[in-house]
Amino acid sequence: MRFTKMHGIGNDYVYVCTFDQPPPGDPRSIAIEVSDRHYGIGADGLILIEPSSKADARMRMFNADGSESEMCGNGVRCVAKYIHDHGIAPRDRVTIETGRGVLTLDLEIEHGKVKRVRVDMGPPILNAADIPTKLQGNPPINASIEIEGMRLKVTAVSMGNPHVVVYVDETAGYPVRELGPPLEHHPAFPKRVNVHFVQKITSKEVRMRTWERGSGETLACGTGACAVCVAGVLTGSTERKLLAHLSGGDLELEWPGEGSSVFMTGPAVEVFSGEWS
Repeated sequence: MRFTKMHGIGNDYVYVCTFDQPPPGDPRSIAIEVSDRHYGIGADGLILIEPSSKADARMRMFNADGSESEMCGNGVRCVAKYIHDHGIAPRDRVTIETGRGVLTLDLEIEHGKVKRVRVDMGPPILNAADIPTKLQGNPPINASIEIEGMRLKVTAVSMGNPHVVVYVDETAGYPVRELGPPLEHHPAFPKRVNVHFVQKITSKEVRMRTWERGSGETLACGTGACAVCVAGVLTGSTERKLLAHLSGGDLELEWPGEGSSVFMTGPAVEVFSGEWS
């Protein structure tokens, strides 16, 4: 199985292109094996780049624990880079079919290679039943939830996959690895949830750390940064244009208005290629 290792601000995946080779027979097991950072390639998961009847390519994403997710913002930027740089769709605008639907991506090209990608992530999903969450509100805004003896205020948003945003005084030193797992598996979230701990710097700038569903703490989460942008507007914390500092780098976000898409801009990097037996 030929693969390529890529990352978007440190959110790294093993990418397998099935345009010129058969798809792996059991991608869930393969995701667990290749993601292992000691005995495998090392990644936050596995992403398949497949032919699509609706778009230039289709993306399927599997977390490090083998579970399949609907969407990955950093991953979809890397898929766009791959299909451009490897000649599958050598244009400055491409479309990718995802579990969220077909997304349109605009590519910034430098010396014939993609450097950054702007993604139309689609409108946020704000109906509680569709996020999904059992918390009250459409969406739940500053809803109270008890974890590990602490009472937190959380805002839930879906970007095709479920997210919950918690505002904290400071992200450095915050017990992300202690609070992330019980929040991910809290009964208020039937399909589990991605958890983001956010420190407001100004109304236009935040710092965030992420506990990702099925992968643990990751250096970045693109859909999560989009959810943070939306949550900031809903709670009155931040403006519609936002710079998010994630552990692996920065993303630029914009939510122009109610009912509109969220736009995310960030880098995509190819690291190396190889073969997995």
